Amino acid sequence: MAIIDIVKYEGSSDVLAWKYPRSELSTWTQVIVNESQDAVLFKGGQALDVFPSGRHVLETANIPILSKVINLPFGGRSPFQAEVWFINKVYALNIKWGTLSPIQLLDPKYKIMIPVRSFGQFGIQISNSKKFLTKLVGTLPVFDKEYLTKHFRGFTLTTVKDTISQYMIKKQIGILEINAYLNELSKYIGEKMAPVMDEYGIRLLNFYVTDISLPEDDMNIQKLKEALSKKAEMDIVGFNYTQEKSFETLEGAATNPGMAGGMMGAGMGLSMGIGIGRSFGKQINEIAGAIETKEDATTSCPLCGKLVLKNAAFCPECGQKMIVKCPECGREATGFKFCPDCGTKIGWEMK
Repeated sequence: MAIIDIVKYEGSSDVLAWKYPRSELSTWTQVIVNESQDAVLFKGGQALDVFPSGRHVLETANIPILSKVINLPFGGRSPFQAEVWFINKVYALNIKWGTLSPIQLLDPKYKIMIPVRSFGQFGIQISNSKKFLTKLVGTLPVFDKEYLTKHFRGFTLTTVKDTISQYMIKKQIGILEINAYLNELSKYIGEKMAPVMDEYGIRLLNFYVTDISLPEDDMNIQKLKEALSKKAEMDIVGFNYTQEKSFETLEGAATNPGMAGGMMGAGMGLSMGIGIGRSFGKQINEIAGAIETKEDATTSCPLCGKLVLKNAAFCPECGQKMIVKCPECGREATGFKFCPDCGTKIGWEMK
């Protein structure tokens, strides 16, 4: 069996840990370690010496721990079995992560379950070669970025899910607004992951959440976007949902003369109930024009002088509350042409 004279790294640049394929070494064997690398010598499953970059000759003076284990002689070549691992300590900044399937989150703003997918990347550097090999690599001949991603996937996704959910609840923001907080989320998740990765001899350089996306074909997402779009339209024209439905009802009454009187009373009552005052009063007055003739609106508002419908409880111009009282006996007679007590013709008063 040939004795190895030179041991050097022959793996890919993307590999984080690589084991030299043969283990027949001897004293005076040269171990060549490139820049941004460490070489770790193993004997009997025990990590012995760590060599930094440079050329290292395996002799008693250079490997004191190994000499105690196998009793290396002071002269001559002595063959022995050992493993040499090369650790890549260069910055690895493009390790990608992502959710394989959507994670379900409760939107605290709209109270619906939302399927969410998230993606990003992080950067690392091996800070402790011996700890990295013994705790993470084990007996694998090669350990690359893919193995690293698989190993930390569960921890990464759990941390991301919990952080996004807690952040939404704390800030009371909806999932459609979460992408505005990616920088804060990235920093917070990175701070939680760094101590865990340090236990494996890995320094976390950075962590980024680059996107939080929603599946467009999800029914809840489609309904939410439609509702928000409708709300935006109402906000632009100054309506809310209750007002829009009220206008639809009154417009239907305008096309049906038999319902006109009853619907007008409902419309004015609604105006009082929701307290929308002057602006809604104007809209009611315009619709009422299709129901009441101008001759019927012969009474003026005592405050602004605007013509007011006979049964109106508010002035459509200024919103002044109106009330009808009998000029003879003083009884309230809103909605009557003659006083129900004394029969006197009714006039208008301001309350």
